[in-house]
Amino acid sequence: MPYREFVSSLLHERPDLQVICGVSDGLQAVEKAQELQPDLILMDIGLPGINGIEAARRIRTLAPKSKIIFLTQESSPEAVQEAKSLGASGYVLKIDAETDLLTAVQMVLQGKQFFNDGTGGHDR
Repeated sequence: MPYREFVSSLLHERPDLQVICGVSDGLQAVEKAQELQPDLILMDIGLPGINGIEAARRIRTLAPKSKIIFLTQESSPEAVQEAKSLGASGYVLKIDAETDLLTAVQMVLQGKQFFNDGTGGHDR
């Protein structure tokens, strides 16, 4: 199963969540965020076109009310810190998505933060 389908299936476990769009590169993410103004955006750092960090930087301006959770395999402390500095509300490692993603989504939609620091710990 492609990873995007896996994430979608996880999110469909919560009937109060609606997936409205999926994109495959950073420029599309920026365009769709501006067009749709979603409540929540799940973003990978390693996107083609422009990476997720740059896409998030642009989205902060074009869709300022959208909350961003990075869902990525990048576990460096620098990447986590950069996500925080961009105003991201969450950071989940792909390897932990099955156990952490729904919790992160729920917390972020409640106005809280969820950051997996790459060592198995969480900063809430």
